[in-house]
Amino acid sequence: MELIEIHTTVQQNAQVLTDELSWLSLVIHTRLELYFGQDTPYQSIDELLPSNIEDKGGAYAAFIQKTDLNTAERLVLILGLVPHIKPEALDIMLTKNKDYDRRYSEFGGVLLEGHLGLIPTAETAMFILAGDDLTRRLSYQYIFAEDHVFATEQIIKGTGQKKMGPLLSNSWMVADEYIGSLISGKSYHPKYSPDFPAQLITTQLEWEDIVLSKNTAEYLQEIRDWIAQGDIIMNDLGLGKILKPGYRSLFYGPPGTGKTMTAALLGKSTNKQVYKIDLSMVVSKYIGETEKNLAKVFDQAAKRDWILFFDEADSLFGKRTQMNSANDRYGNQEIGYLLQRIEDFPGIVILASNLKENIDEAFTRRFQSMVAFNMPGVEERHTLWEQSFSTKLPLDPAIDLWAIAEKYELSGGVMINVVRKATLRAVTRQHKTISQKELELAIHQELQKEGIILN
Repeated sequence: MELIEIHTTVQQNAQVLTDELSWLSLVIHTRLELYFGQDTPYQSIDELLPSNIEDKGGAYAAFIQKTDLNTAERLVLILGLVPHIKPEALDIMLTKNKDYDRRYSEFGGVLLEGHLGLIPTAETAMFILAGDDLTRRLSYQYIFAEDHVFATEQIIKGTGQKKMGPLLSNSWMVADEYIGSLISGKSYHPKYSPDFPAQLITTQLEWEDIVLSKNTAEYLQEIRDWIAQGDIIMNDLGLGKILKPGYRSLFYGPPGTGKTMTAALLGKSTNKQVYKIDLSMVVSKYIGETEKNLAKVFDQAAKRDWILFFDEADSLFGKRTQMNSANDRYGNQEIGYLLQRIEDFPGIVILASNLKENIDEAFTRRFQSMVAFNMPGVEERHTLWEQSFSTKLPLDPAIDLWAIAEKYELSGGVMINVVRKATLRAVTRQHKTISQKELELAIHQELQKEGIILN
């Protein structure tokens, strides 16, 4: 049933896009015929109306209805999608002006290496809408303004003005993050790269699967409460006038105590995506690149209501020594920029550190909560051991888990590695249960990785 529904939705979307592309093609040909004084049955492109999509299914129709786009806006939206799905639709605008032996400048568009088709610019969109009618051109300026939904929601890539270039000279293409949603209805996940130093983190666990102290659980509940009630506090109660937007929290504790996993679980339980910022990639050797790359992450996160998770925060927010070089001073500028973006971010920001003392007090004052992730105690370790192994390949019932929990002080992350090793050994030997020898061998191997040798 689900496959049939998916296939039907794809067919519906394909039909809507086919109709929109046919409409665009007819408009472009009519615009050129009118512009060059050729025979055409139409007096204006206003006579060419798009199909009614009110009763149509699919992601594209739903998007147009959600954003309430008018006819002109629909026209330039499908134009921005052309390079992605039907680049040949613009081949007619590659025609050369015989008088000057070059393309018509009024058509706009740019040619990119590796792409044979024409990439439309805002000028291309304006020409299709208005031709050389100055009054019409002025009336359509609002579509290309910074306060239009195409710009504010970053639907169109290149809506901004090039440095020292004409207002309409930038490319006019639907941004990458909207391609999947408009074509297939799929959510967009930016790719991890030096230009976008963040990656989506997820977990298959649920709240009942994690073992936390009472204090830690209470602080985490406060974050969940803010996600649920923050809008009421800031807007309905009017406290947005005196409170900074968003919520900032510091997770601190030894490696392997569940900071990253808990951040992912917060997102899962509140239906928000969580993106982990790789601070090792943030500080660029090129002046200005750090701010640019971080701006991409923060802009996307604010627009899509992501939770941002900064791991190893003390690498940037640790206690600073006296500045001795230009690099130190620029480093502080980068930290200042990042701190300002964090303070202004309207959503949830979580910073993680191994030690609270590593974070400069000037930064800690800006957190709404500081959540300790301590090494699990004996009872917590016992619970973790009990719930971590597969019921299909359990521990030998003769194993005294309380004794194991008391003997070995391990973090949750190390315990998970032990589960992997011991289970793999038992499966390889085709055992029905995991023996105490296999369990303790795996524990000793994990401790050796940390330089701890047991007899």
